[in-house]
Amino acid sequence: MSAKPKSWDLAPEALSKAQAKGELMRLAMEIGEHDKHYHQDDAPIISDADYDALRQRNEAIEALFPELVQQDGPSGRVGAAPSEKFEKVKHAQAMLSLGNAFDDEDVADFRTRIAKFLNLKEDEVLELTAEPKIDGLSASLRYERGELVLAATRGDGTTGENITRNIRTIDEIPQQLNMDNPPPVFEVRGEVYMDHGDFAALNERQQTDDKPPFANPRNAAAGSLRQLDPNVTAQRPLKFFAYGWGEVSALPADTQEGVLKALSDWGFQINPLMSNDDSLEKTIRTYKTIGDQRVELGYDIDGVVYKVNRLDWQERLGFVSRAPRWAIAHKFPPEQAQTLLEDIDIQVGRTGALTPVAKLKPITVGGVVVSNATLHNADEITRKDVRIGDTVIIQRAGDVIPQVVSAVMDKRPKDAVPFEFPTRCPVCDSHAVREINPTTGKEDVVARCTGGLICAAQAMERLKHFVSRNALDIEGLGNKQVELFWEKGAVRTPADIFNLADKIKTVDLEPLETWEGFGETSAENLFAAIDERRSIEFDRLLFGLGIRHVGQTTAKLLARTYGDWASFRTAMRAAGDMESEAYADLVAIDGIGPVVAAAMADFFSEPHNEEVLLALETALREIKDAEQPASESPVTGKTVVFTGTLERMTRSEAKARAESLGAKVSGSVSAKTDILVAGPGAGSKLKKATELGVTVMDEDAWLELIAGS
Repeated sequence: MSAKPKSWDLAPEALSKAQAKGELMRLAMEIGEHDKHYHQDDAPIISDADYDALRQRNEAIEALFPELVQQDGPSGRVGAAPSEKFEKVKHAQAMLSLGNAFDDEDVADFRTRIAKFLNLKEDEVLELTAEPKIDGLSASLRYERGELVLAATRGDGTTGENITRNIRTIDEIPQQLNMDNPPPVFEVRGEVYMDHGDFAALNERQQTDDKPPFANPRNAAAGSLRQLDPNVTAQRPLKFFAYGWGEVSALPADTQEGVLKALSDWGFQINPLMSNDDSLEKTIRTYKTIGDQRVELGYDIDGVVYKVNRLDWQERLGFVSRAPRWAIAHKFPPEQAQTLLEDIDIQVGRTGALTPVAKLKPITVGGVVVSNATLHNADEITRKDVRIGDTVIIQRAGDVIPQVVSAVMDKRPKDAVPFEFPTRCPVCDSHAVREINPTTGKEDVVARCTGGLICAAQAMERLKHFVSRNALDIEGLGNKQVELFWEKGAVRTPADIFNLADKIKTVDLEPLETWEGFGETSAENLFAAIDERRSIEFDRLLFGLGIRHVGQTTAKLLARTYGDWASFRTAMRAAGDMESEAYADLVAIDGIGPVVAAAMADFFSEPHNEEVLLALETALREIKDAEQPASESPVTGKTVVFTGTLERMTRSEAKARAESLGAKVSGSVSAKTDILVAGPGAGSKLKKATELGVTVMDEDAWLELIAGS
């Protein structure tokens, strides 16, 4: 009898509702783990293609089971934290990432989603621009009255690095816009890159000077642009393609194509392969044409980017947490190679997850030497039947650790045996178990150490996460310092960080200024940085706690919803009772589903966590209330519920508009609901709102209320 297939092996359309719910929980957990590896540790263990496949599966399941849609994991994060070497620059308009497409069907789905969101008629033409996706480093250039005044990297999407002096050394970037009557502000965005010929010449010079060569043109471009000495950057042959804009006083055209044409007139290089296509067939033809020319271009590209051409439609479509709805990147297939699997290493992450990593005989794939590849989890090893000593096929898509695709069976050694996944943690020797999903009753795919805070891998990683850039962001307290204080026994909990001087004395250590690597000034600076962070933003503190499934986007959403930390803590304590009104309010928040709600309730009802939080709150000086929208609107701070059929806009568009005006969108009606917008077909929600005395209005009244906001 064949084994019953696991839910993760089934196509989304083959899942039952219970299986779909379990899969969304699993995907949220796995995506959250990989976000942490990529953005916090700068050490991804999964390829871009494989990571995007996880998100793609999640989106497919959500589309089939919209009632299960929830916001699991830190899906709002973009890029990586800015380097400490450079002055930080907060972007006036966020630099977001792009969603991905991998085949023609994905592109067709993208066009369909846009048409549905905008409620386009069949005879309305949807034009998409298409241009090569340059594999370089994104930069934002701010011009004021036509003069270049500031340049910054993408960073984490919100804050980047000030690279103005280095950008000025690139010949293809104008210092002054070639135009009459330049606008007060115009931010040009594009990609800094290095072509193949210049890259080869640079590596020859590196070797001549007894310096290590760069792995690929993207690394060379990034390394050149991040030089502290702009004279070094000036010697590097960097180039720039403009592809968009950030904050602007006014736009020179009403289409994507028209604005890029204006940028070309002003002195910027735009990609000559850019086209504007009015049908799916033409868009796919452009993709294939660019792909066929890929080898001959002389610079690296990893796909084609499509954007809605009409800017008024772009504005209506708006953004999701991590990407614009009106753009997508159609990726090229990943490259593959064969090499020897020498060993399988088990790594323990911040949440106790045991992740198997293939240790490979080094091989060059796509111009990069790789020696590690992800094996995901025990089930993946079993499914692929990968064994130590096997010759394996690996694939790489993007500058990250690749994935193992399969073993080459006809090259398998006779003495190769199936890999036995450990049942004990390799760090602390505690039991490693696969949790039972309370919803589906099935085993989780990830094995986790049960050691909790006694496991050095988990406790230390949790502290690293707590002080990371997107959390507490304590200057001078990075991974190395956390490891050092941990090894010395000075720091074991978040509160210990704020009591560091006393903790050092408690464990009979010499004063910090006498430690190797520290001096009087550096010790004073660290203590001052720690003291500065005694006043911390609500969402940063919440994100820093490392609660399962609570990433930056979710933390910000919860902070905006509850407003202040005291109210939030009271509500979360009450939410420990899943029959309570507090739990119902939590799970009703648009974007917070039962998985996140359960994780929050579990965390705040755990006595040990309560002890940790009380100690931390005592050590802090202030937990700042959540930032509310700067501009007031008639619905700012109000809780709004949409029900029934909307006729003048789609439900997604209505929610996005309400949130942009500072409203809190909920999925259910309660005594805390301020407004119910009811369209034709409204049912139980309308009845409940009427019983509770909630303000009820139709779509026309809603649009009249927010008109002009």
